[in-house]
Amino acid sequence: MTAEPRPSAPAISAHQVDVVLSGVPIVRHAGFEIGVGQTVAVTGNNGSGKTTLMRALLGLAPHRGTIELFGTELSRFRDWRRIGYVPQRSTILVQQATAREVVASGRLGLRRPLWPAGASDRQAVTDALLRVGMADRAQAPFVRLSGGQQQRVLIARALAGTADLMVWDEPLAGVDLSTQTVLAEILAGLRRTGTTVVMVLHEPGPFEPLIDRAITLADGRVVADGPFQPALGGHEVHELPHSHFHETGLEVI
Repeated sequence: MTAEPRPSAPAISAHQVDVVLSGVPIVRHAGFEIGVGQTVAVTGNNGSGKTTLMRALLGLAPHRGTIELFGTELSRFRDWRRIGYVPQRSTILVQQATAREVVASGRLGLRRPLWPAGASDRQAVTDALLRVGMADRAQAPFVRLSGGQQQRVLIARALAGTADLMVWDEPLAGVDLSTQTVLAEILAGLRRTGTTVVMVLHEPGPFEPLIDRAITLADGRVVADGPFQPALGGHEVHELPHSHFHETGLEVI
């Protein structure tokens, strides 16, 4: 029998989490809790394990230890509609899918399998594209968009799903100032609605006044947990090798 979630449980709870990939320890004994409604930056130097930790929290990387989402142990968690994941652009495989198709995939968890999209799904996709300023590029192939435009589309996909927890991996990396401003406005709106947001960041940019807390990694370990300090973040270009998360189930709605 599946255990009932604890009342007022944290959005994320991690205890003694280890991740070993190809025999190499990437995350070591990580532990923390992230309360509902918090905006948290995960910082650290290149190769410190930030992206791998985020993937482990979502079940996309094998781990040892205990991870809970909204009070439910990760292996028993099924309510994935509550999670909005925005990976690094380099991990997305969408071939010739349009921007609208990518955003539409964020609605798949909100209806029964194989059921066609309804009016509410189509409207949610349209609203999300408008919110990120990409309505005029809805039919453009995702792979032909600029880096900043791709990031906006991936954020829109998460917004279309109306998630309670957003996990963003380097949302500001390689995007122009106008996109950074748009994303900061979106983050401010998510804070107002009580959405939990966890972001891998190496520089705060316009997010700085919106961040409640920073969890800093070094050599896979949590070495600091408190007020955001950009100087601790370092500059990340590539992390240690890890498997890619391939997007599937795209459809036009």
